Amino acid sequence: MKLFIYFLLFLFISFEVNAARIKDIANIRGVRSNQLVGYGLVVGLSGTGDGSLKYTQNSVRRMLTKLGVDLKGMEDISSKNIAAVVLTADLPAFSRSGNKIDVVVNAIGSAKSLRGGTLIQAPLRAADQKVYAVAQGSVILGESTKGSIETVGRVPNGGLIERDVGGDFTNRKLYRLTLNNPDFTTSARIVKTINLELGGKYATALDASTIDIVAPPNYEGKGVELLATIERVQVSPDIKAKVVINEKTGTVIMGDGVEISPIAISHGDLSIKVSPAAGAGRNIASDSGSEKGPGPAEDHAVFLMNKGSQVGDVVKAMNKLGVSPTDLITILQNIKAAGALQGDLEIL
Repeated sequence: MKLFIYFLLFLFISFEVNAARIKDIANIRGVRSNQLVGYGLVVGLSGTGDGSLKYTQNSVRRMLTKLGVDLKGMEDISSKNIAAVVLTADLPAFSRSGNKIDVVVNAIGSAKSLRGGTLIQAPLRAADQKVYAVAQGSVILGESTKGSIETVGRVPNGGLIERDVGGDFTNRKLYRLTLNNPDFTTSARIVKTINLELGGKYATALDASTIDIVAPPNYEGKGVELLATIERVQVSPDIKAKVVINEKTGTVIMGDGVEISPIAISHGDLSIKVSPAAGAGRNIASDSGSEKGPGPAEDHAVFLMNKGSQVGDVVKAMNKLGVSPTDLITILQNIKAAGALQGDLEIL
């Protein structure tokens, strides 16, 4: 039976683990952004606002009252030129009063579009309910196209920070690092490398993701310089063996070092054998049909590989033999089920 050749979308990532800066694989505890949220009104819309929504009318009434407008006798103040919105923003670490941030504006009523509107000054609060910034300015939307969303926009630099954020790092005695991807090997390597850099035992690993660093005597009162030195230190992060499969697209992504234990694979007219005695990369079906499978030798594709072969080698072998993406995924799943794939298998 002749094998059909299918197009296989195969992405094989084989790389050496190169050194990375600590600042790229870990964070300093306490140095992070904070989320802000607020409620406000966008005015100046061209008939695309909320109209007669009650909470929008109540918001307009409160705003006008605070501005000194007498609303006695005015029950209906609905307008299609006004929209109620929720505001979101990120407050960067070490923000200072007077700094500006971008604000995202989201319609929450029946407004059709926020294009051309202006956000009226509104407070932005953090999880502690304290006001850290105020937002105001013209709402900017992207180019209007068919199907584009008109109810979400941005106010670039529209948020003005009103409260300083961040403590004094200069005089700290202890600093804590947290790894982006917890790993005991990486954590141990970071501790060893930092101690070599600082010339003493100043770093200690608490677990797979947490490392404490005591400020050396020569860095007392120089927290910024100490952290700058640590951030630049190069470390080779350890990576867990893993294969990721996307069944919808037939994509296979794997890291380096995902090995296959000795195993024999038979799938339809295909056979692959990983064995200590195998001749690496030898396609028996092309060797004058010297070895037969379930069917005629010329119809049965056999591929032998050495012990210690990696998933990438097996995939390449199957790709050469014309294995379809569906069959490839099935084979890899079965290899994992048999306990021969030395690593994680994730299916998207």
